[in-house]
Amino acid sequence: MAKEDNFEEVVADVDDGERTAYSEIKMGGGWYMAISLERSERFDKEYVEISKERAGKKRSRFNLSPKHTRILGEALIKFADENDLDNFGSDEKE
Repeated sequence: MAKEDNFEEVVADVDDGERTAYSEIKMGGGWYMAISLERSERFDKEYVEISKERAGKKRSRFNLSPKHTRILGEALIKFADENDLDNFGSDEKE
């Protein structure tokens, strides 16, 4: 398990009658990884946006179909477990 809990609580708001979800992960140096549920007005479909933010500005984005969200999360957990990433960086001198 990770030593620090850098994950912010999920914030669900009602915006124009629709629920929106937003989460942030502190990455250090003022960077955040933001995960949000968005809706495309053009295609009228929902998608999950994963973005890297600093000072409130999105620097890079990745859009993901909501049906693939759980698969990605489980794949990330499996990858971290297989590569012992829970202890990554703990061998460094402070």
